[in-house]
Amino acid sequence: MNKIKRKEYVGYLYILPWIIGFLTLTIAPFVSTFLFSFTDYSVLSGPKFTGLSNYVTMFTLDDLFLKSLKVTLVYVFFSVPCKLVFALFVAMILNRDIKGIGVYRTVYYLPSIFGGSVALSVLWRMLFMGDGLINRMLATLSINGPDWLGDTHYSLITISLLQVWQFGSSMVIFLVGLKQIPDYLYEAAMIDGAGKAKRFLHITLPLLSPIIFFNLIMQTINSFQTFTAAYVVTSGGPMHSTYLYALLLYDNAFRYFKMGYASALAWFLFMVLLVVTSLLFKSSGFWLHYMDSEN
Repeated sequence: MNKIKRKEYVGYLYILPWIIGFLTLTIAPFVSTFLFSFTDYSVLSGPKFTGLSNYVTMFTLDDLFLKSLKVTLVYVFFSVPCKLVFALFVAMILNRDIKGIGVYRTVYYLPSIFGGSVALSVLWRMLFMGDGLINRMLATLSINGPDWLGDTHYSLITISLLQVWQFGSSMVIFLVGLKQIPDYLYEAAMIDGAGKAKRFLHITLPLLSPIIFFNLIMQTINSFQTFTAAYVVTSGGPMHSTYLYALLLYDNAFRYFKMGYASALAWFLFMVLLVVTSLLFKSSGFWLHYMDSEN
């Protein structure tokens, strides 16, 4: 018994750095922001309890709150499906045993290594600015390219494409899922005369649904929290057309020093993510399929 207890102490000692980090860097800020959301806290002075005033201001007085929430929802509903479809498309192309396929997989994954970085956002802005590379290429084809970043009709799409382009992590997960699908299922379907479309719809998609569900959850959460791309590429403009929710939270916290109000915004975002993920889990019963399930 003494040896068992000694081993337990050693195990706790190994995970002690993680426990300390979790308590101080995750739990403590989590609880603190909840308490600050009910206060008027400007960092320069101590917090003053104001009850639900921050939440009342959020829904009744702050026009940018509803604007940023709408922009974020459009951004999420456009970028996440496009990213998953593109990632699955590339994964299926790379799911082949050909010479040098490992090199191609590495090259396609590279953009995700720099995901969310300032350098990548600056590069994206240089590509899509009025006299950027994209418009120069269009000019060679006698096409007058639009102002991608300065036109409200294109600015949010341009930011969303940056998110879609960073498909590497989802692509790798899809690739792993495709490797787990037995070849005999495709062979049996081919013997029965099923074409590529039917094999994809009736074999690949159902058996890949758990992977699709995982990627959908993770990418939805990440998209709701997107900040760097919109901040660096457009700074939320023009006319707040790319003013994502994370920008609103950042401005109130670090530009206007309204930490109490920013905490309330953060908790509202947490509740939105909680509701969205709950709905996704609820819907999974209608389309999620596991290979070893009885149904």
